[in-house]
Amino acid sequence: MELHQLRYFVAVAELEHFTRAAARCRVSQPSLSQQIMKLERDLGQPLLERLGRSVRLTDAGRSLYGRATAILRLVDEAQAHAKAEGDWQADRVSVAAILTVAPYLLPPLINAFQRSYPRGRLTVREDFTAKVVAAVASGDVDLAFVALPVDDDRLTVEPLFDEPLLLAMPAGHRLESRKRVDIRDLDDEPFVLIDETHCLGEQIVGFCRQHTCAPMIACTSAQMLTVQEMVGLGQGVSLVPEMAARADRSRKRTYRQLDGNAPRRTLAMIRRRDRQPNRLLEAFWQLADKSLRPATSASTVKHKART
Repeated sequence: MELHQLRYFVAVAELEHFTRAAARCRVSQPSLSQQIMKLERDLGQPLLERLGRSVRLTDAGRSLYGRATAILRLVDEAQAHAKAEGDWQADRVSVAAILTVAPYLLPPLINAFQRSYPRGRLTVREDFTAKVVAAVASGDVDLAFVALPVDDDRLTVEPLFDEPLLLAMPAGHRLESRKRVDIRDLDDEPFVLIDETHCLGEQIVGFCRQHTCAPMIACTSAQMLTVQEMVGLGQGVSLVPEMAARADRSRKRTYRQLDGNAPRRTLAMIRRRDRQPNRLLEAFWQLADKSLRPATSASTVKHKART
């Protein structure tokens, strides 16, 4: 008994016609008939009653039909599963990041992922923290990069690394000669700040208030690049993430660490706790965890100091 014989038999049983069954199985009618007769000889009993141009099952045929369909269903499921396992690298993964992270962290990570899994389908979005967290919690996004804290029991949170916020100054600023700057030195300085709709904006304002520094806000922006450009134009100083300073190639700005308990943020990956990840998502998670932890560890960073 062979699988193709069972397929031919099931087709005839369901269509009650040899010619139509042969068409479904994409074989010639004589070939199909020969294989079914061979199956009957092997079993030692007729499975079909030939009634002119129509066909019906014998008792033995009805008994075999139920078992044959079950066997073929299991075979089809096994083939589909094997194919899916073999093709998992062509799955889809959706990734998000907050606006103050996406331009700096995602491009090299996506580039490395696409080199390793060229058939993977990756979708990317960036947004404010609340919207990114909500998208992961609802299942619209598989994985996201955010700044802590994130308080949502539905999510798995994997901290990656801490990074300091650096003082950004226009080139030639009076504090440029210092290796480190005290927050109190900025009391009379105009500030260019990222908007408080960003969690980073809230953090910066909170840090200044904790240190009795009331920043004179000269300008706010929703984009980190705009903040840096305004600093370069001499509109004020700012506090920016180290990754933004690292990406800055302009000589219009210089960056310094703050003395003492300098502000820092912790970046993390999040995903929905009860969602079973596909293998490609798990591969992305592992790649991000491996590549981001050592590459951006605060202890290995050399802050640029342009003079």
